[in-house]
Amino acid sequence: MNLFAMLDLSGSALTAERERAEVVASNMANAETTRTPQGGPYKRQEVVFSSAPAGGDSFADQLSAAWDENVQGVKITQVVSDPTPAVRRYDPSHPDADSQGFVAFPAINPIEEMVDLMGAARAYQLNVSAIQSTKQMIKESLAILS
Repeated sequence: MNLFAMLDLSGSALTAERERAEVVASNMANAETTRTPQGGPYKRQEVVFSSAPAGGDSFADQLSAAWDENVQGVKITQVVSDPTPAVRRYDPSHPDADSQGFVAFPAINPIEEMVDLMGAARAYQLNVSAIQSTKQMIKESLAILS
């Protein structure tokens, strides 16, 4: 694998982890949202990662990817709603309370969301380190050739 393909791989992982962090931030921001345009409380969102062929759209990128079939990038296939049912809390003064005084809140655990966010941030940092190491190898290779 060439060094530029390594940059592409880490770049795709950076993009996927950034999107994951955005989904987690959205979950945290909507932890108390009891009414959505779709009706009912907000549904926690989760990302699904998958591998993606490395390389870009140019012929050289496609040729390089075909040469080394095992090189894969990272992409988010889809963002799915968590099927966990809403949490019912008794609050008869809430505007969304039902006839018995219960309100349906999203099933979002702030601790789980923080752990997911820390995982995304750590994965992002690791990929930044991989990019920096690859850039350093490219610089050293150019220095040897000059």
